[in-house]
Amino acid sequence: MKKIITILVIIAVAGIAVYFVKARREAAVYNNPGFAYGNGRLEATEINIASKLSGKIENILVNEGDFVKKGQHLAQMQTNVLAAELAQAKAMIKVKEGELAAAKAGALQAQSEYRNAKLRYDRVKELWEKNATSKQTYENDQMLFESAEAGLAAAKAKIQQAEAAIVAAKADADRIQADIDDSRLEAPRDGRIQYRIAEPGEVLSAGGKVLNQVDLSDVYMTFFLPEGTAGKVKIGADVRIVLDALPDIPIPAKISYVASTAQFTPKTVETKVERQKLMFRVKARIAPELLKKYIEYVKTGLPGVAWVQINPEKPWPAHLQLKGAEKK
Repeated sequence: MKKIITILVIIAVAGIAVYFVKARREAAVYNNPGFAYGNGRLEATEINIASKLSGKIENILVNEGDFVKKGQHLAQMQTNVLAAELAQAKAMIKVKEGELAAAKAGALQAQSEYRNAKLRYDRVKELWEKNATSKQTYENDQMLFESAEAGLAAAKAKIQQAEAAIVAAKADADRIQADIDDSRLEAPRDGRIQYRIAEPGEVLSAGGKVLNQVDLSDVYMTFFLPEGTAGKVKIGADVRIVLDALPDIPIPAKISYVASTAQFTPKTVETKVERQKLMFRVKARIAPELLKKYIEYVKTGLPGVAWVQINPEKPWPAHLQLKGAEKK
């Protein structure tokens, strides 16, 4: 019994010693004017994977928690109606191409008729000017020439119309193909699937959400600093994030945002004491290069403390100095 009590006393003393060492270590930073700190949680940019068109979900190929790569096939919308429309559009292209071929053949014939009519008209015009032919013959040949000229212009116009119709038919086919391609929902970036918002068989309206993805290359911690401290924080200032789950591993980050307006205090409050309660939102972003190395371990929502270096000349305390790969 005495041994157990002795062991418990030793454990308690050791625990108290560890606590006081840790408290003393942290107090050295808490009271250091060269640093500021704030509590927050890891966050990341969220992306909703949605259907461009209304329709039924045919299949979802990923589950919540899965890591995905940019361009990876995540879900498939039904495309049987679009496939039928595409087949019809392609058939229409062939019809228009046939009309163009016919228009070109007609233009060749009209060109030949125009050439013959012009030669005949030129000859009769010369004879008419020499009073060697009748007025009736001259007018008949002139009318035939003008008719052939108009016929040739009409034939050329048909070619242009047929070519325009082919362009329109191809554009329609391209649009339908684009809708088919958009029915294949792909990951816009590397990341993790956070939620399956819909399930196969559900019918969605245009813009209906299917999946929610977290972009693990854009991870940050949002925290708040009092007015007097926030005014000293510069964009790009060094930060060390210490997560509750990893208290001995400081994570390097940079200040990427400082709010221009304060929160938490009503605008009507003007006393000095209340003004000191003004808090500014600050964001510290972790370098994407570092995130790539540990992407499988990155989890949003983890609580922790962000330490900001206000005075670059002040060295980081020992427990906030970087170790190993984090230095790079």
